[in-house]
This record gives sequence, structure tokens and C-alpha cells, in this order.
Amino acid sequence: MFDEKSLDVLKRIVESFGPSGFERETAKIIRDYMKPYSDEILTDKLGSVVFVCRGQYERPHVLLAAHIDEVGFVISCIDEGTGFLSFNPLGGWWDQVLLSQRVIVRTEKGDLYGVIAAKPPHLLTDEERQKPVDRRNMWIDVGVTSSKEVYELGVKIGDPVVPWSPFTLINGGKVAMGKAFDDRIGAFVMMETIRRIKENDISHPNTIYGAATVQEEVGARGAQTVAHIVDPDVALVIEVDIAGDVPGIKPNEAPTKMGKGPTLCTYDSSMIPNQPLKEFVIKVARETGIPLQLSQIARGGTDAGRIHISRAGCPSVVIGIPTRHIHSHVGLVSMGDVENTVKLMIELIRRLDRERVESFTAI
Repeated sequence: MFDEKSLDVLKRIVESFGPSGFERETAKIIRDYMKPYSDEILTDKLGSVVFVCRGQYERPHVLLAAHIDEVGFVISCIDEGTGFLSFNPLGGWWDQVLLSQRVIVRTEKGDLYGVIAAKPPHLLTDEERQKPVDRRNMWIDVGVTSSKEVYELGVKIGDPVVPWSPFTLINGGKVAMGKAFDDRIGAFVMMETIRRIKENDISHPNTIYGAATVQEEVGARGAQTVAHIVDPDVALVIEVDIAGDVPGIKPNEAPTKMGKGPTLCTYDSSMIPNQPLKEFVIKVARETGIPLQLSQIARGGTDAGRIHISRAGCPSVVIGIPTRHIHSHVGLVSMGDVENTVKLMIELIRRLDRERVESFTAI
């Protein structure tokens, strides 16, 4: 399992400030951590960072991609009377999970703590009480009593906001709780995979490109520029998956469960995976005894949606970590699933030689 060094960097990247378009703090933490394990570090002009790990041969280029942006908000208006802040979403939010949650507003003068609030239920009509509160009727309260105060604190339209949610290990350390698991858990798997390959001198017949991509939550934009830089021959996209072991979820809606191993997405709305590559992942998991769950996501997509159609196309799959309550202030993930995902990534990389990769697209 994970040592103190790994858990420390996981905590730092999960708690770091980095909504879509504002990922620099997170990217710097990952870059500094990965320097000793990288033969070369590449960047694009959007903010993604790529860590090169050379093996026995230059080709194939094996891309491990995970996005580092988190769902957040951006200030859209400052009420001239009260100083309360209206906001727009960065990424997909369900309005019902927002009220009474703490947030951090990043300004030119520093970070401010606030809470998402709305009209008190005591003042609602009976009709209003029957309806969910719309985000457009919510405000961020940073404790001021006038717009003059909030301007003095440095707040302006366009400032980014993220949830406040400390990283915590619960259930005897078997489960992690915190924000931004989508998809910094995936980024952590990428980092830990390359670290173990380097530290244990694990032979691999390819060149690994570990990418920390940006702006996935607003359209997988970093994936497109990273694919152009890397020119991958095969892509393993590491993502969270929706854990269906929550009351009210039917197996046909989300078949995977937290604690039962990583997942392999067989379909989502942005990509149908390369079928020989999909079967290869299943075969390797069986041979190595690593638990693997098969999943589908009818709505939603990942970085693979852009990567698999880059240039002339790239055989791609999405390996997931089942996560409860994504796109909220607090997610839950099994550390055993994270460990098994790292193991699976290493076993796949060890077998991805030129002949194997070429077989994925042979007709």
C-alpha cells in the first residue's frame, strides 16, 4: 500500500486550489513531486504537464492521462448593496448539493472563506418550500456587510472558487474522504505508477508519457493539446467512475462498487473504446489476479473522448476508480481500489510493446 510520502502528496494535490482554468497551484505540486522520476518534462500552452519516462524503446508512446482540474465556480456579480457574491459553475454541479457548503474564494489579495447561502426557509412561502433552490438564487457570503468591504478584500468578477473540504482517511485508513477526487485520484495513480516503475527499475518496452491535463471539466480541452504534443500510440486514461453502491441506484444505472477493484469503461457518450485494447486489459487483469469491474456511462465523457480521435486516431481505454458522491464537496474512495489501479497500470505498461500495440489497430 501507500507510504507516507505518497499519502502526503495525495493530500496536498487533493486539497490544492485548482478549478478548470486555474490549475497552476496543483500543476506545480505535481511537477515538483515528479521531477526525480521524469527523464523529461513537457508542457502545452494551456497548462497541462507531461512527464516522460523512457523504457527500452522510443516507440510505442504510451500515454497515461488524468485531469487535475476540479469542479468549482467563478464569481459573476457582486451585489452593490450587501456585498454578497453570485457565481457561475466551472464544470457540472447539481444545485441541491450546494447550499450551506463552505468555499474558498481566491482574490488578488489572498483567499477568503465563505459559505453558499440563500433565502432562509423561515421566509419562504409554502409553494417555494416545495421546490429546490435554483443556483441563480444562491449567493456566497464571505462575512461582509457592504460591497465596499468586499471590494476592499480584493474580490472581483472572474475570481475562482472551490469547495473547502479537508482530506481525511476514515474506516481505519481504508477509505479516503475529500474534494477533487475527480480526477486528482487519477493523477495520483499516474504519479504513483511512474514513481514505482522508476524506483523499482521495472523494465517496459515503450516510452511512458504521464499527463496531468487541464480543463477536462469544461470540455476535455487539455487532452486535445496533450495528444498533439505526445503523439500517442496507445492511451490509458485514468478517471473516477461512478460507484453504484449507494441507496437508490440500480445496477443498470451504475454497476460498479467501491472496494471491488478498478473499472474498465466499455462505453460512454464520448468514446467507444478500442475493442482489442479493451480485451487486452481484461486479459491482463485476469492473469495477474487484479480485480476488475466492467462499467458503462450513458451520459458523460472523459479526456479519452478527445485523445482517441487525435491525429489519425489512438487506441484508448478508460480505467476508473469507483468513487462515491463525485461533483460534490465530499467524495469517498477506497484506497484498496487505488492500489489495485496502480498495480494494473504497471502490468499493462510492462506488456505494451510495439507488436502488441500494432495489433490493436490491425485489420
